[in-house]
Amino acid sequence: MTPLFSAATSVWLLADETTPDPDTVTPGVVGFIVTFLVATVTVLLVIDMVRRVRRVNYREQVRAELEEELAAQSRGDKGKGTGAPKR
Repeated sequence: MTPLFSAATSVWLLADETTPDPDTVTPGVVGFIVTFLVATVTVLLVIDMVRRVRRVNYREQVRAELEEELAAQSRGDKGKGTGAPKR
């Protein structure tokens, strides 16, 4: 056995002998704050991601409409549109 493995095994055995009572062990205030911060950051990241995806989709839609208008102008179909702007 390597010394590292034997040290890890002995630490594991010592930790197994001194397990605290699960009813009295809690994460405490620090655990609550860390969990709350992780949840808040996750929500903010999701909101930001949705905004960015929506912006990319809108830009693609505008780009497609401009390309369609340019193609119609190059064919000479200026007045032959549907009349209603696309959204």
